[in-house]
Amino acid sequence: MWNLWMLFGNSGFFGSEPVQTALIVGTCAALVSALIGMFTVLRGNAFAGHALADVSSAGGAASLLLGVSPLLGFLGMAWIAAFGMEFLGVRKVRERDLATGIVLGAGLGLSALLLYLDVTTTSTTGAAVSVMFGSMFAIPRSLVGPALMASAAVFLLAGLLYRPMLLTAVDPDLAAARGISPRWIGLLQLLTLGLAVAVCALAIGAVLATALLIGPAGAAIRLSRRPAQAIFWASVIGLTAVWGGIWMAYESYYWFSGNAWPVSFFVVTLVFLFYLVAVLVARVTGLSARPKPVIWPHCEA
Repeated sequence: MWNLWMLFGNSGFFGSEPVQTALIVGTCAALVSALIGMFTVLRGNAFAGHALADVSSAGGAASLLLGVSPLLGFLGMAWIAAFGMEFLGVRKVRERDLATGIVLGAGLGLSALLLYLDVTTTSTTGAAVSVMFGSMFAIPRSLVGPALMASAAVFLLAGLLYRPMLLTAVDPDLAAARGISPRWIGLLQLLTLGLAVAVCALAIGAVLATALLIGPAGAAIRLSRRPAQAIFWASVIGLTAVWGGIWMAYESYYWFSGNAWPVSFFVVTLVFLFYLVAVLVARVTGLSARPKPVIWPHCEA
């Protein structure tokens, strides 16, 4: 009875304002990751997603130094990185990975400098941990609105570009034959990914955002036969990991005598476990050995 009261009572889990804020921002991160993550995995852009997330840490560090919204900082740096990655290497996978690695290295170097300045020139404490690994229970209530707007922008852009992005991801040559520019669609996809990265970085930190962007989508694609089905299961996996991670971090305060563990640790661990389960299920059921149906490259939901 006490556990139920702590979970549902006004003074317990849902009655806590930091928990409420974490649930809203975490839900936004899980949903936008499920949507744009599917296109990212299908296009083979997992490394690009990882790079955007890591480079966005420079924006988070800059926001602390300049006193602006961290969401704006994460987003601004992610978009700068997206432009650099797309225009430095767009023709071949090898060139794209090379450009991504160069941008990633430059971004992390800038992040190291800005975090150093945060620590030495401001009164900010725990800047590196907050930017890199997140502090979901410390997210200000004022960031809920911007997180919701950024998430809405991701859904709007993904809805408008759904078929071109899907066709470009699974068959760039067919997309080009139909008059779709893979280069411009790739850039728009990276910009949309940058929005999702900013929301995820705000929730669980820049370094760990990759897990939420790639893990649920990768697991869902292994279990699905349709794009819409993959997005649905990625949303379920992402939401379960985020909500479960928030609850476990909240409860860990009582498990470890007043020393709560980070939310991001639980979220990433759950994502990893879900992915392992998806791999096992796909192998046992034979889904991993079956070719995807023609309906995938024809971009039908």
